[in-house]
Amino acid sequence: PTERSNIWLDCRYSFDYKTNCHLGTCLTYASHLRPSPLRSLLPPGLQGCRRFISPTVNHSTLLLEPDSQRLWARCFLYCGSSQIVLSGASQEYFSHRSVFNADRFLFCFLQTECFNHIRLLQRFNATHLYMCGTHAFRPLCAFIDEQTFKMSSPPEDGKDKCPYSPSTGYTGLIIDQQIYTATQYEFRSFPDIRRNSPSPTLKTEDAPTRWLNEADFVGSALVRESTNSLMGDDDKIYLFFTERTEEQTAAYSSSRVARVARVCKGDRGGHRTLQKRWTSFLKARLVCSLREFDFHFNMLRSVFVLPAASPDRTLFFGIFGLEWKNVKASAVCRFSLSEVQEAFQGPYMETQDSGSKWKEYSGKIPDPRPGTCITDSLRAKDINVSTSLPDEVLDFVRRHPLMSQQVQPTDRRPLLFRRTTDYTQLAVQVAEAVDGQAYHVLYLGTDDGWLHKAVHVEGQLHIIEEQQLFEEPQPVSAVLLSTQQMSVYVSSPSGVLQLPLSYCQRYLSCYDCVFSRDPHCAWDGDNCVDIWALTNRSSLIQDIQQGSRGCENFHPDVAEKSRSVRVGDDVLLQCELASNLASSVWTQDGRDLQGYGLSSGFRTGTDGLLIIDAKPDQTGLYACYAQENDIRVPIVTYNITIQEATSTGRPQAPPPAPQLPTSNFLSSQNMEALYLTLITILGGVCIVLTVVLLYVGFCLRTGNRGKYSLRDAAAAYPSHKKVNKNRRHRNSAHMELKTISSHCNGYANGGPKHHNGDVQNGGFLQIVPGEGNTTSNRDSPPPAPPLPPTPNSPPPDECDFPNGLAATLPSMLRRINGNSYVLLRQSDSANTSPNGYSFTDELNKILEKRKHTQILPRPDESSV
Repeated sequence: PTERSNIWLDCRYSFDYKTNCHLGTCLTYASHLRPSPLRSLLPPGLQGCRRFISPTVNHSTLLLEPDSQRLWARCFLYCGSSQIVLSGASQEYFSHRSVFNADRFLFCFLQTECFNHIRLLQRFNATHLYMCGTHAFRPLCAFIDEQTFKMSSPPEDGKDKCPYSPSTGYTGLIIDQQIYTATQYEFRSFPDIRRNSPSPTLKTEDAPTRWLNEADFVGSALVRESTNSLMGDDDKIYLFFTERTEEQTAAYSSSRVARVARVCKGDRGGHRTLQKRWTSFLKARLVCSLREFDFHFNMLRSVFVLPAASPDRTLFFGIFGLEWKNVKASAVCRFSLSEVQEAFQGPYMETQDSGSKWKEYSGKIPDPRPGTCITDSLRAKDINVSTSLPDEVLDFVRRHPLMSQQVQPTDRRPLLFRRTTDYTQLAVQVAEAVDGQAYHVLYLGTDDGWLHKAVHVEGQLHIIEEQQLFEEPQPVSAVLLSTQQMSVYVSSPSGVLQLPLSYCQRYLSCYDCVFSRDPHCAWDGDNCVDIWALTNRSSLIQDIQQGSRGCENFHPDVAEKSRSVRVGDDVLLQCELASNLASSVWTQDGRDLQGYGLSSGFRTGTDGLLIIDAKPDQTGLYACYAQENDIRVPIVTYNITIQEATSTGRPQAPPPAPQLPTSNFLSSQNMEALYLTLITILGGVCIVLTVVLLYVGFCLRTGNRGKYSLRDAAAAYPSHKKVNKNRRHRNSAHMELKTISSHCNGYANGGPKHHNGDVQNGGFLQIVPGEGNTTSNRDSPPPAPPLPPTPNSPPPDECDFPNGLAATLPSMLRRINGNSYVLLRQSDSANTSPNGYSFTDELNKILEKRKHTQILPRPDESSV
């Protein structure tokens, strides 16, 4: 944080309208003040544009010196001719180290205002510049050597010359090495207009009547009214700002209004009254409104002072907006210095009821007139300086700073009104056209990075073009003009751009050049050229007043196209218009097309003319014209041919394709036999596959029988899991045995055992799980006693028991609990016991003995 703060970098409510005037109504009726741009240019189409992009966040303070062809911006110096202004080498950074505590840094860091925003950059003398910056809420000022662009002395405290915040309204001038500034200098202070050393320091008064009320300054200007003055008048500084209103009269009750204030350059303050205070301060209201609706634009955003040969012909151009920030609208008004002087010579306002109400003062005005500068008439009365003014005059000035008469714009209406645009900055140039008249050309920057070029013609502004300067929207913070370099300089938070004042080469025809009404451009017979470099202008074609005369003998190139369509098709005829103010007009065979719509078969749009459901009578020559300023300019022609329908009502068939070479093999009979053969083969393949699938399914069902092993089941059910809850025991009782297989007499699983050990599948005992309830006995039933061995029987081997079941069958059956069904199947009826007992007899004996040895508490419904 300390390093970042030590670098000296310039990163730098209510509507006033009558109840019966709705905003939309006012804006609709003021349509003649809302011109649209003739052309819109995007960043790729900006010819002659040079950019200087910087990572800092503020380039609002610029100093242009036309004589030396230098542009001072932030910490850089751009110098050179018009071709290399922005490609010149930049000087080193103007840096200064500053130390402040962490609390102050945290405050400004959260506000993203820790950079040193340059607020004042003016020439002090022939060798030095004077620069002031916010310096992270600790304003500092310094003298800069012009040659080295370094500080020539340690920086000085700037709290009386520069605001703390970069967002606070501010204006400053250096006149004859005297610094005039206006702003809110401290966080909790009132706005003030000050003149600093070396002359006596002067301020505005705040008691008993506060001269400034929450003022937000936007600009200031020096007018040399002493030049050729017949009464020996003094030079004056005019300041422009918006402040909270004090009047609150029945005529208007807006919360904020635009003002113009004036002080005399030679003011020295009073002797006893108004010591170190301005004795010449006066202010009046600037009115920019739609008079027919009493709709006022009260927020002054920017001002440009256009000097003239005679001081009283000086003009002020201002950008005004609305108090509602969520409504985008701007108005441009022009004021004359003579109107301002007349207001300052008019009646004063006075307060009543402790300053809450104001009315026009009707009493006696002291002599000399309060608020005037020292003139020859005062000098004749031995009043050479303001300190010699009577206390009566100074006390009147203290209590009556506001004038009753309002400053009205020229023509009593705005020059321009834009409903959806917020203008931020403007600059004005006087351009002499081919007809010898001087026109005011305005360059207006918007809050989203567009630059509008407009010309003032007969009380209205005609917007020649609009240029999008940046890919990403960002506000234009400054606009400067250089007539020597024929360039306009535009600054934004990201950098500075240099653009030509005009680029006439973009107009490709005589009509485009004349329709633009650009005072810088004219048609020489072959091209649209800049007239500023031409001394002989007699053969040039230009029409600023009407924008329609001079190209009668010019025949533009017209694109010719032909198309052929079928009946019932839709066809689009495109026509691109280069001008936003032009409208397309279509003709068919020289006759205007009337009544565009679905019923007429035509529809027009921004893309061109759409022929709907083409009919034979719509065949012909179509021409598109761009109509502008009551002149039609041909753009493109289409020769449309609509083909007739066939007798069957269908569209005409396309020409037949060339026939393939004939062959006996490709005859219809051979092809039919080939198709039948293929179908037969495919059918046979399907039958074979079906049989194979059925056989495989049968084998799988047969092979799955008798695959249950008692030993495997016992191994899969460990002994420690046999003692469990009722649920687990009940689930295990549903199916304990699936198949019992014989392993004796050469049989295994119900089938003979081959010599290689393979066993033929085929079980003879299957227990099917049932849904009966288990016995209430939680423990397994006691095992049945073994059968007595047969005399002279072999050892108890499994294969020696009758039918192979003497040992295994009882032990399996006693595990069966619940309502289970036992299915017995003897795989071979001839397979009997060697003792002569049949399989059925042997099984009956075993079950009979088990019935006597294991008595269930509740008989089940098992079936054997």
